[in-house]
Formats: sequence, C-alpha cells, structure tokens
Amino acid sequence: MSQTNQTDKTNQTNKTPVTLTIAGSDPSGGAGIQADLKTFHQHGVFGTSVITLLTVQNTQSVSAVEMVDTDLVVAQLNAVLVDLPVAAAKTGALGSAEMIETVAAQAAHFEFPLVVDPVMISKHGTPLLAEQAGETLKQKLLPHAFLITPNLDEAAALTGKKVDSIESMKDAARSLAAMGPPHVLIKGGHLAGEAVDVLFSADQFYQFSSARLETKNTHGTGCVTSAAITANLAIGMNIVDAVDAAKSFITRAIESNPNLGNGYGPVNMHAPPHG
Repeated sequence: MSQTNQTDKTNQTNKTPVTLTIAGSDPSGGAGIQADLKTFHQHGVFGTSVITLLTVQNTQSVSAVEMVDTDLVVAQLNAVLVDLPVAAAKTGALGSAEMIETVAAQAAHFEFPLVVDPVMISKHGTPLLAEQAGETLKQKLLPHAFLITPNLDEAAALTGKKVDSIESMKDAARSLAAMGPPHVLIKGGHLAGEAVDVLFSADQFYQFSSARLETKNTHGTGCVTSAAITANLAIGMNIVDAVDAAKSFITRAIESNPNLGNGYGPVNMHAPPHG
C-alpha cells in the first residue's frame, strides 16, 4: 500500500469532528463568526461557517449591519453540508424574520444537534434582531433546536416574563422548553453575586456557578460559550458535561482576557479548553 493510501485510510478512521456556525461577522474578531471559529479551533474541532449578516463594529460600537441575501446563505450551507460531515452546529445573529425562516427550513433536515444562541442585541446595545422577529424565532427555529442559550434579557424577551433570579430563570427555562428545544441553558451573567447558569434538561435542573469577575472585557461571551458547547457536543460529550466544560472555559477566558481595544474587549479564546 502506498504512503498516500495509508495516510488516507488513517484519516478516514481518525476524522476530526466538524462543527458549523451560522452567524454574523464581527470584523474586530471578538464575537460572531470569528469568535466561533477561534473557539472551535481551540477545542480541537474543524470549524465551518455560514455568514448571515455583516457588521461594522469594534470593541466600542456597532455602526452598521447589513444582511446577506437568504439565497446566498442557503448556498453557503449547502456547500458545507454536501461535502463535510457536520457533527454539531450553532446559530448566532440571524438579524431578521426572513433569515430565521430560511435557517429554520434548513434546520428541519439537520441530523446533528443545533445550538441556538438567540442573539438579539450587541454588547454595545445595538439591536441584532428585528423586534418582530422574536415570534418567528419561537415558532420556526426553536422547535428544531437541541439547546437554546439565552441570557437573562433574551430569556425575558422570549417568554414575556421578568427573569432576574434563580427561580425566575427556572420558570423561564420551563417555558422555553415547552416551545420545542429539549435542553435550555439560561445564562445568569447579569445576576448579582456569583455568575450562575441554569440548565433545564430531561425535566431536571442543573446549576453551574463561577465567581463574578469584575472586568469590561466580556465582548463575545455568549458566542464563545455556545461555540464551546457545540464543540463539546461534536466530540461526544453529553449535554450536562458539554455545558459544564463550556462554563469553565468561558470563566478562564474572561479571567485571562487580553485587554484589547478601548471598549468592551474580547475574552481569551486561547484559554485551555478543558481543565
């Protein structure tokens, strides 16, 4: 057997897991597609991407958002799926009801877990999802999600309830699970005291706590967390372990942030992925 054939055979039996992000672009690299791909790489999986929207932003502000044509989004997605064995995927900023419907129609055929990060607003306060698109997200995309990862504000917007305590997080998680996703993670980074995330899975609650880190360098934390979970699912972790490992990773990433930019700086996506 030739060296080339031997190498090909080895590659077939030791394939790197493939992950996919369907999200917006952040040219400053701290969030969106760029942060997802960095996080995928750090976790030892092969990242692929479908860009839904383009932003003009840095650590200080978002000055423009432009949607990608939905036909081009579908073409990007098909190009990946016909060629590469995606093991897990995530969505980030989708921007509009039309984009959500487009992605949801494709997600109905996914044979791998989909993590939905319902990005509604940037760290700078700029809307990244049209207000009326929230209903479309609930009705069209959530039924195809394996896991949804809203923060407190997003959970409140999706449920129409105030979410500002552990008990209200649990209540919101149950409400969101009733919309379709079997697993719901509500991130409590904006709570007072410890940073506590609540996972609702198989009719059980799990809490993941970490010390609150006082820093302005938290740009992209939601993207990085959901990307880390996606990578962990792709390598075969169960949902609880995948979330637990991602929580530890984002804590290390915030703690060791590189302090870049003059606004909300990025986290350290070169932090150790596990342990």
